[in-house]
Amino acid sequence: MLLHAYKHARFMEESESRVEMAAYLHSPVDDLVSRMRERPDAYRRWEIEHDRLMHAVSDQPHFDSQVSALRSTAFALVHRRALFEYVRHRQVTGAKRHRLLALFYGCRDYTNAVLAEHGNYVRCSSSYVCTQYLGEALMHDAAFAEPLQLYEQWYGEYFRVYCDAELAETEVEHHEQDAAAALRPLLKHRLSEARAAILALPPMLEEDWREVKIRKPNGDTQRMRALFGSH
Repeated sequence: MLLHAYKHARFMEESESRVEMAAYLHSPVDDLVSRMRERPDAYRRWEIEHDRLMHAVSDQPHFDSQVSALRSTAFALVHRRALFEYVRHRQVTGAKRHRLLALFYGCRDYTNAVLAEHGNYVRCSSSYVCTQYLGEALMHDAAFAEPLQLYEQWYGEYFRVYCDAELAETEVEHHEQDAAAALRPLLKHRLSEARAAILALPPMLEEDWREVKIRKPNGDTQRMRALFGSH
């Protein structure tokens, strides 16, 4: 594994290359990235924000600290993408969507809040795929594969429980969310534990990760108790 710290220009060059690659890939997130790249104003705004994110990584003096900073950046982007992912997953519409956006945007005009959140999601998704690419292709850090994917899954579960409780209206919904609310401290603790464990991992090649991950007999990833504890 390379142990030298990377310059800021390298992070930006690699990120821009990943954005260009989106035109040749056809995942939903790559379609978003590709459309953003076709809009000069949107692309420039993303570039400015991504440049700031990458400075938090490139300003670190050592390779190991850059890896840790890149992981922290990935966590932040997972969090920032969660609201739009929730709206799409739960198909939140009408009055509930108004209430949900008011919960996060306060008294801001609803239309502007929708536009702001969509723009935020596109830019964060673009930076997220770049961060994953940097972690996997440039820094060869296996934490950006299954560990980060598991964290994203767990954060989505926690965020859905939180938002479902906030949007509950009927007696049945309130009853369901009262039961789910009991899980929230556990879900939050599980996230904190996973985040700390991932940040504590040394930069790890894929072949090293195969030695520590735990799999079910059918090949599905379990909770990786060896890293994330017994919860």
